[in-house]
Amino acid sequence: MSILVDKSTKVIIQGITGKTGALHAKLMKEYAIEVKNPGFFVGGVTPGKGGETVEGLPVFNSVAEAIKKTKCNTSCIFVPPPFAADSIIEAVDAGIKLVIVITEGIPVLDMMKVKAAIKGKDVTIVGPNCPGVITPGIGKIGIMPGFIHKAGKIGVVSRSGTLTYEAVDQLTKAGLGESTCVGIGGDPINGSQFLDVVKLFAADPKTEGLVFIGEIGGDAEETAAEWLKANYKKPVVGFIAGQSAPPGRRMGHAGAIVGGGDRTASQKSDYLAKCGMKMVKSPTDIGAAMTELFAKQSKTAAPAKKVAAPAKKAAAPAKKAAAAKAPAKKTLVIKAAVKAPAKKAVKGKK
Repeated sequence: MSILVDKSTKVIIQGITGKTGALHAKLMKEYAIEVKNPGFFVGGVTPGKGGETVEGLPVFNSVAEAIKKTKCNTSCIFVPPPFAADSIIEAVDAGIKLVIVITEGIPVLDMMKVKAAIKGKDVTIVGPNCPGVITPGIGKIGIMPGFIHKAGKIGVVSRSGTLTYEAVDQLTKAGLGESTCVGIGGDPINGSQFLDVVKLFAADPKTEGLVFIGEIGGDAEETAAEWLKANYKKPVVGFIAGQSAPPGRRMGHAGAIVGGGDRTASQKSDYLAKCGMKMVKSPTDIGAAMTELFAKQSKTAAPAKKVAAPAKKAAAPAKKAAAAKAPAKKTLVIKAAVKAPAKKAVKGKK
């Protein structure tokens, strides 16, 4: 199984006629065809360019028109930052259930307006400024390289795009594979937090472990870790980026900044470890750490099966004991046969 993206997902691309949108429409569609799911992408939206086609996908003037014509339920947004917030709200108002926002540089105030506009609505937003979501073997919605992914049992949630790819590559090479990978984005205000995603993974019975990649800035990692400690018993490997970041300076992502009340990377890592995560100091150790946790889990479960085995063997001697009694019946038969001639001798005297 998986989360967010499955065989029922039908995707449109908002901003499909732009340079970036067209490029990734091509790459995403190629992956869908490679995994034998050609109906995964059904069209695109660019106002004023309805009737055109990009990579064989029809272009519509609005999301509402696209839904009516294609029955799509998911949108991937490559719209430029000044117009991205309006595109998100348009998709939500039209009835799209999953909106994945790849666009980087959306103003914080615009995202605050988006959060207010979608409050109480039945929609999941991932991003902005994220690599997207992929369920290996089903489809990818975003900019991640598809070839490093392999269908498997580990869920991945991350604020970092590049570190997500590093973790995935290790999980694939270790033979564990991934159920779904979700890049939530590194902006201070985003659609889905760590807690939202880990709850989805916890409800998926086929996801047998989690890789959790956080960064400095905010307390979203700590909030999710506390929930996992109380509710999740499967293996979790974690990493916090920004170990050398000086306090007060933004590092890479808009949200990657240690404020006055925030924990540093090492403090955050220590807190997550106290909540039960297996924390690694380098992202290159993620795959090995997860493999180690599964090995320990197997060793813990194995003795219970071996203890029960001797009880079956102990019952075997009882059968042998019963078999030993069998000759006694034969002895009685012999004795009875010996007495028989004595009756004949008595008849001879008469």
